[in-house]
Amino acid sequence: MRGYNALVRSSRTSFLSDLQSFPFCCRTLSKTVRCSSQNEPPPPTGAYAQQLLESEAAEAIPQPRRKPHECSVLLFPGQGSQFVGMGRGLLKYGNVKEMFNVAQRILGYDLLSLCLNGPEEELMKTVHCQPAVFVTSLAAVERLNDEVPAAIEKCVAAAGFSVGEFAALVFSGALDFTEALYAVKVRAEAMQEASERVPSGMLSVMGRPDAKYNYACLQAREHCLSLGLQDPVCSVANYLFPDGRVIAGHQQALDFLQKNSRKLGFLRVRPLPVSGAFHTSLMQPAVEPLRDVLRKLEIGRPQISVYSNVDAKRYMHETHVRRLLVKQLVSPVKWEQILHALYERKQGEDFPHTYEVGPGKQLGSTLQKCNMKAFKNYTHVDVIVPED
Repeated sequence: MRGYNALVRSSRTSFLSDLQSFPFCCRTLSKTVRCSSQNEPPPPTGAYAQQLLESEAAEAIPQPRRKPHECSVLLFPGQGSQFVGMGRGLLKYGNVKEMFNVAQRILGYDLLSLCLNGPEEELMKTVHCQPAVFVTSLAAVERLNDEVPAAIEKCVAAAGFSVGEFAALVFSGALDFTEALYAVKVRAEAMQEASERVPSGMLSVMGRPDAKYNYACLQAREHCLSLGLQDPVCSVANYLFPDGRVIAGHQQALDFLQKNSRKLGFLRVRPLPVSGAFHTSLMQPAVEPLRDVLRKLEIGRPQISVYSNVDAKRYMHETHVRRLLVKQLVSPVKWEQILHALYERKQGEDFPHTYEVGPGKQLGSTLQKCNMKAFKNYTHVDVIVPED
């Protein structure tokens, strides 16, 4: 069984040798992680996965097809959703305490203390907030498993925004918690380093229906060329919802877009509190470090449908996961397209229950703007539990 407490075998390559001394056992930490030892294929479902995964065992009795309203979908947030105080009250659920203990050993600092107490400027750094969002999101899964176990048992699909995709793959059984966290650590450090090479950033844009985002990016790049900047970068980094985009690139390009927002058909522009132009070619220096790590990880087939940020399609096999997790760094996040794929249905068919597990409600907000009917079955599983 694969679980949060990944058993690091002696055959692992050298970069994971420092993890081999961890006091892990061979059991799964909870039912929230799928068992992938059977190497089952992805479920033969519709766009948003209408039935549970059936076992490949020869004598197994096929499970009856579940109706959509009897199924659930989990959404995992990404960087930018973090806040000081997240994680408070979660240690009482499942194996959350052990997860944070493992995180402290892998990361080399007290992640739980940083999440609970800050300081905020440290939590906001890419190197810290990505592991923080990853761990607290899976801790929220533990809470959901305790409070609504049927949501875990009947989950048929998952998706994660940017770094949230790693959490979705852990939940699906494709990745072990320990190894995925190590990969997130390397990813965050590499992205932080890439961000520091040139002044860059990200801009949240709400546009009119006739706004031409790609043309606006082209104009911004031409402006940068006129300033003498070679190979300027400016492109759509996130497709969030209709008329909602995040544009990323060199800071001079973003300054141009802000200054000329009305002419470009933008109703609202807002700089995002991130360190660089994620999901653009400016993240190319981070590609090789992440690729090297993923080559050494044990990756299985997802046991439920997990949708890729790169093409909004389901991961089908191990090579698919390795390739697209790397490509994701320099490719736009097609979140709007993922939501369309998840909730595509025949007319009159019910929608599944959707749970956003992790800090913030941003993914619920995008779902509301993309599909109001699906949003009616939405629930946020918070990462703060009120004290008794």
